[in-house]
Amino acid sequence: MTKEKLLNDKEARAVLRKINQMYPDAKSELVWDNKFHLLCAVLMSAQTTDKMVNRVMPKFIADFPDSKALAQAPIKEIETDISKIGLYHSKAKHLKKTAEILVEKYDGQIPADKKLLVSLPGVGEKTANVVLADGFGIPAIAVDTHVARISKSFHIVKQTAKPHEIEQRLEEVLPKDEWIHTHHAMILFGRYSMTARDKEDPYSYLK
Repeated sequence: MTKEKLLNDKEARAVLRKINQMYPDAKSELVWDNKFHLLCAVLMSAQTTDKMVNRVMPKFIADFPDSKALAQAPIKEIETDISKIGLYHSKAKHLKKTAEILVEKYDGQIPADKKLLVSLPGVGEKTANVVLADGFGIPAIAVDTHVARISKSFHIVKQTAKPHEIEQRLEEVLPKDEWIHTHHAMILFGRYSMTARDKEDPYSYLK
């Protein structure tokens, strides 16, 4: 069995910066208006598309303007608002419980701390990193399916790499001030350029 050849730091950085150049204005496509609604939107986006989440967010934002309103809402009301997205029953429970914890422990505010964020129901490393990066401007790389697929396709990481390993490798390769933009650029590159159906040489998608 031949050993998988991975890109070195310089080669990996060159690929990632090429992707950055293709999407100079890369940012999240999720609809949100404050840190609380950002957390909710990212939590909802698990195993569904941003487009689907964006369809429910305007009413969700209007009905639940803050964590206190969501914490006090009946679970059925939350389910009704987000019923168009996948796994909405479990997501509604996570949203309500998270809102209750935010009210009880953090005065309704979103903590700018990864350990505290991942302790919230339904919040994993990816969600926490998006909230830190987009909500607080704290350097972080969120590894979603696009980021993972691109990292593996270009052999920046091993094919067996777990999300946390991918996150660590990308952080090693890039300077901190490029983390936020790069993860957004990778998502857009995976979403619109090198889609999951594409089987060709990944370098053919780099302009």
